[in-house]
Amino acid sequence: MTPANMQFFCGFVRKRSGLVLSEDKNYLIESRLNPIARKLGLNSLDAVAEALRAGRSISLETAVIEAMTTNESSFFRDRAPFERLKGSILPKLMAARSESRRLNIWCAATSTGQEPYSLAIMFKELEAQLKGWKIDILATDISSAVLEKAKAGLSTQFGVQRGLPIQVLVKHFTQEGERWRIDPSLRAMVRFRQYNLLEDFSSLGTFDIIFCRNVLIYFDRELKSNILDRLPKVMAQDCALFLGAAETLIGLTDGFRLVPGERAIYEPSESDQHDMIQRKATG
Repeated sequence: MTPANMQFFCGFVRKRSGLVLSEDKNYLIESRLNPIARKLGLNSLDAVAEALRAGRSISLETAVIEAMTTNESSFFRDRAPFERLKGSILPKLMAARSESRRLNIWCAATSTGQEPYSLAIMFKELEAQLKGWKIDILATDISSAVLEKAKAGLSTQFGVQRGLPIQVLVKHFTQEGERWRIDPSLRAMVRFRQYNLLEDFSSLGTFDIIFCRNVLIYFDRELKSNILDRLPKVMAQDCALFLGAAETLIGLTDGFRLVPGERAIYEPSESDQHDMIQRKATG
């Protein structure tokens, strides 16, 4: 592949998905895109690049983006965010919403669904406390392929062994051959939708809890700031934003502040809360 086409692929992927690929990632690009070239009967990645430049195949563009997207997930990943949500964030939100008795949750870049299903399991375990509550979990991802896997609610033996205690597994999953299917009641708690984080958020609604964990690490500073500056517009005034343990907002945005006593959990800053109130008052 020519250096010019390597540069083209990096720019194409960033523009369409936000994913930043350095030009020294030749091996990664080649390993993920060569199967696409073979499937289409193209003899090289240079030919794939030319086909993309021609812009005549939406399916090719989609296949390239989905191939380059990193899909890493596991049940109750890192565990601490789920414990903090259950132990400190959720009680505050329930007290604040005692009249509406509704919680809206967004899992961004959900991959194959382990994160939203982990939340569904957690809320199911709290069923007695949440009697009469409406819990809506929206799970989005740019990749239609991983979303189809997520919707199926099926996991491999290896997949369920990552993060699921055996008592949770047998309670909420049914074994089907070498795979495990999540209980239909938990599957029904999650809405899956294909969505690109570079798009306008306004169509998504307003959320009380947002999980955007280990996603921004794949974007450059400019795109991180852009996403973070737009997030408060779909957040309730006391919404909790969960990021990955290694992620920080320092130098990226003034739109958030760390929730007191928490780590990697943020809420809209006072200025953004004021702006939201003003928008609702005039809207």
